[in-house]
Amino acid sequence: MAQKHPDILEIVARETGISRHKVESTIKLLAENTVPFIARYRKEATGELDEVQIRQVEELYSFYRNLEQRKAEVIRLIDEQGKMTPELQDKIMCATKPSEVEDLYLPFRPKRRTRAGMAREKGLEPLAGYLLTFPGAGSPEEEAYVYLSDAVPTVEEALQGAMDIVAERVAEDAEARGWVREHTRSKGWLVAKARKPEAESVYRDYYDYREPLGRVVPHRILAINRGEREEFLGVRVEVEQDPVLSRLNRRFVKEGAATSDLVKKAVADAYKRLIAPAVERDIRGELTEKAETRAMQVFSKNLRSLLLQPPVRGGAVLGVDPAYRTGCKWAVVSATGKLLEVGVVYPTPPHKKVEEARAVLERLAGQYQVQSIVIGNGTASRETEQFVAEFIRTSNRTGLSYTIVSEAGASVYSASKVAAREFPDLEASERGAVSIARRVQDPLAELVKIEPRAVGIGQYQHDLPPKRLDEKLTEVVESVVNYVGVDLNTASAPLLSYVAGINTTLAENIVRRREEIEHFKDRRQLSKVPRLGPKTMEQCAGFLRIRDGENPLDATAIHPESYDLAYRVLELIGSDLSEIGRPAIRTKLAQVKAEEAAAKLGAGAPTLRDILDNLARPGRDPREDLPPPVFRTDVLSIEDLRPGMELKGTVRNVVDFGAFVDIGIKNDGLVHVSELSDNRVRHPLDVVAVGDVVKVRVLSVDAARGRVALSMRS
Repeated sequence: MAQKHPDILEIVARETGISRHKVESTIKLLAENTVPFIARYRKEATGELDEVQIRQVEELYSFYRNLEQRKAEVIRLIDEQGKMTPELQDKIMCATKPSEVEDLYLPFRPKRRTRAGMAREKGLEPLAGYLLTFPGAGSPEEEAYVYLSDAVPTVEEALQGAMDIVAERVAEDAEARGWVREHTRSKGWLVAKARKPEAESVYRDYYDYREPLGRVVPHRILAINRGEREEFLGVRVEVEQDPVLSRLNRRFVKEGAATSDLVKKAVADAYKRLIAPAVERDIRGELTEKAETRAMQVFSKNLRSLLLQPPVRGGAVLGVDPAYRTGCKWAVVSATGKLLEVGVVYPTPPHKKVEEARAVLERLAGQYQVQSIVIGNGTASRETEQFVAEFIRTSNRTGLSYTIVSEAGASVYSASKVAAREFPDLEASERGAVSIARRVQDPLAELVKIEPRAVGIGQYQHDLPPKRLDEKLTEVVESVVNYVGVDLNTASAPLLSYVAGINTTLAENIVRRREEIEHFKDRRQLSKVPRLGPKTMEQCAGFLRIRDGENPLDATAIHPESYDLAYRVLELIGSDLSEIGRPAIRTKLAQVKAEEAAAKLGAGAPTLRDILDNLARPGRDPREDLPPPVFRTDVLSIEDLRPGMELKGTVRNVVDFGAFVDIGIKNDGLVHVSELSDNRVRHPLDVVAVGDVVKVRVLSVDAARGRVALSMRS
């Protein structure tokens, strides 16, 4: 009886825990809409699935669609050989993993020249068949004698050729290969050994390493893989052979026959030469893929947290790109990010023109009313920080403070076409100083100009597949940009290009149109942008905000398609557009019961709740709910630290084994996962995120290696 073939929608529903109806609706919407648009403006259709859930549905559906396509291709290829049977076709159709499909296809796959293939060419296939008949009497040697020829001069060669054919048959048995793979997964070990034990390297912890496959954590997989690529480590998968051979012999060998021992040898050869290496490749590939996926997830969450850092509003900012010989490039930007002045000072070795640099900072602080100084964390950062801290301490200007920001990607931006278009008259290093200053004013707007992988908050990002990594990180940037919303009249083309439905060409067209009309006054004016059609308008309009426009609703996340509903809500509570955001209307809106009002107005409750929230708080920036960066007036050195000292710091990076925290010294301190909480922590991201301001206690200091161990436990 034929088995029921998999239902993709049902499988996706089961694996995600999302109802089949919601999965089906989401798949239909994904055919013509962007994920941010669906998540924000099609909540009724999806049952309020968030972006993560929608992308999960999308990925799983795509995976199983591709699997079905591969099944169809395999069936066609086998059928063309005239070897397809109803039983085999059913097995292929019922497979739920790519490995199962490939195992079933293996006997029919075109092969390179193999030992079994050469034996067949010599006419030894019937002899292999004889071995597998397991005769109760007779002599295999006598049987082999019949097959001697110029190509097969000896009995030994004839029997070896027949055993090679048997070994290949065993190796290509889908059930046997599948069992060995599962057994190795559950019982096997990952083993690493030093190729040169005397060589010093960062992989010393893995010079004599052995761990069950099921316990190996993702970051160790990536570290071991890198050590292997750099030829410090030899790596293999090990499993006890006897249980495997015993199981294979039970499947393929009939005991007590004249050919039993020969077939056992063939089975052992099949396992050691063909099955085990293939299974090892499969398992290591799986481990690597899982490790890469985990690393991407960590990177993605770190990037999201970084992009969601709250903007520092008000006042001019002085950005400093530290250096030694070439001097510290600086740039002053206005409260709106406009470049006011650039220059260079030389307070660091070898020049040490401290007084001259101090005079420049005094002038800038007075002339532009600078309150915040932002220093990049690159070369000479430490010395520059000491100079700035001393300047603040001795200056008679009140309210001055500084912070350190990661300058990861600043050099990438400064040398980019985007930077050249933005500041054609500046040198690359001067552009870097501008970028550093803007990173505290609006981290999102500035960081979107940089390739996501260049922002320096990942783990083993250089070991990850570039295409997959770029796709994943682009998703994160798109998600954050659309979550926050974009000011249509100030956004750069790179920022606009991440808005739902808008590509690079459209983003540049929007900027050009904005320059032509000076500024947008109404969302409807977007329809005049070249190549921005009705569908794109639908996708992007709700994420583009116009402050001080003709229609106050244009400053909110309310989609134009819901303006009529918003007007009816205002009518229901006895208010009008002029009252949006005021305390009086908030009181009225708070009294509205969304479900009842939705039923009365013939609308969906999720959409109505969003409208109520936006009418109460128009133009709200969700980033403002997060803690601002830590600004300092003095500087610490690693020599100042003592065990037990309590400090406040900012989380700079989160990895599988802990979190790196900026506490005001050159190197970040590490809070190991075991020190993140009094409770057991499954993963550091469950406790902290990039940008979090945390209280830490110094556990130990290794000044020679520049390492500081911290704790967040009580």
